[in-house]
Amino acid sequence: MKAPVHDGTLLGGELKVAGRLDARFFALLQALQQTGSINRAARTAGLSYKGAWTMLETACNLANEPLLQTTTGGSGGGGTSLTPAARALLDAWQALQLRHRAFLQAQEAELSQLAALKGLLRRMSMKTTARNQFAGTVKAVQIGPVSAQVTIALKSGDEITATLTSAAAERLKLKKGKEALALVKASAVVLVTDFGGWQLSARNQLAGTVSRIEKGAVSSLVVVTLPGGAAITASVTNDGVDALALQVGTPATAVFKAYSVMVAAQP
Repeated sequence: MKAPVHDGTLLGGELKVAGRLDARFFALLQALQQTGSINRAARTAGLSYKGAWTMLETACNLANEPLLQTTTGGSGGGGTSLTPAARALLDAWQALQLRHRAFLQAQEAELSQLAALKGLLRRMSMKTTARNQFAGTVKAVQIGPVSAQVTIALKSGDEITATLTSAAAERLKLKKGKEALALVKASAVVLVTDFGGWQLSARNQLAGTVSRIEKGAVSSLVVVTLPGGAAITASVTNDGVDALALQVGTPATAVFKAYSVMVAAQP
């Protein structure tokens, strides 16, 4: 039994027995039942040999009945197998998983009746390393022979423009009014505190106020809150933070190119 992969459902939950026996333990039991070898079972379940033994020993020490039985020698060369008690435990887990999955599906069906909550959960279900994720609707789409320009209106009233290939825009079926996400890596965002009379070519320039600075060993994450309430994070070197004298309350403009914006949309 491998760890579950996200399949687009809105709800998920980790199932545990007795607070510590989780999917990894039962994957190990199932692999052990199939292979008859702790070494092979550990590899099948994605565990180290030591980790598998530690997990099994802990469970065996707490169980009312033996969970493992070993044989030595013989034509098969010996091995380790599950006792009837362990097989009953594995069967109970598999049945419990089915009921757990049915429970989550039933709860998701109820949540789907709440449009606002369903939309929030659906947008948050995407897992990505992009620090900045903004939900909005497509305001305008201009598709050319090679590239396309898409403007996304955010809930806060701000707008973000993305440039992508025409093929990508058509594949995402982007059109005015369609819900979309704009994703921007923090490393792609440049902060400007004083333009000094110059203008930048970058299409996206969102003015706001520094609301938080998370300083690291080499660089800092600087959060700029926009007037509409949205927040955008930039990765700035510590030298850059010092040079701009950034602190909470400092007015700053988050600048990033349209090519740095990734667009996500559901079919």
